[in-house]
Amino acid sequence: MGQGADPLVEVVGQGALTGLAELANACRVCVETPLGKELPHAPRPVARLSDTARLLIAGQAPGTRVHASGLPFTDPSGDRLRDWMGIEAATFYDPARVAILPMGLCFPGLDAKGGDLPPRRECRMTWHDPIMAAMPQVELVLAIGQYAQAYHLGPLRRAGLTQTVADWRKIVAETAARGGPVVLPLPHPSWRNNAWLKRHPWFEAELLPFLKMAVSARLAG
Repeated sequence: MGQGADPLVEVVGQGALTGLAELANACRVCVETPLGKELPHAPRPVARLSDTARLLIAGQAPGTRVHASGLPFTDPSGDRLRDWMGIEAATFYDPARVAILPMGLCFPGLDAKGGDLPPRRECRMTWHDPIMAAMPQVELVLAIGQYAQAYHLGPLRRAGLTQTVADWRKIVAETAARGGPVVLPLPHPSWRNNAWLKRHPWFEAELLPFLKMAVSARLAG
């Protein structure tokens, strides 16, 4: 799917959610009223919204490959994330079962070192509250990376990503107790985090089995 193709904020739903998807597909806030420098390319928002999915993947922002493909997580990070979750691509890309809402809907561009810039603040400020309100059926949020954790955890977020992910058991309990979806914090599945994964073997030994179980429970039926 190349640039200029069909709308990339896909939706399974009706009413407010469908209207939000249409507005998000036409969004130009980061070009017309940016906070700081404007987006260095034409907006190309990518997300999957759903009024039936009980599972939400909250990532950072599309990277270069997703910007080109128009499909979330079409890169090695997506392969690793699906492996962590214990599901195949067909399930992952079924918007009736899995919603995907990154903190930035568009690829934010690259920094001077060739890394991805942070998600655009105006994107989160414009879209996330109304979209989350229109998906009240979501039971589990996989908060990938510090930006998603800051939004979905708020004051329950720990001092840094490592401490937040390490305290996942308490965070699951705390988010369940406050009402709304349970939030499970995860590191980004990028190869750049290989060293982090090696330094923290508890992630694979303890958190991933729980992740697979929690995902399976929300996909059942």
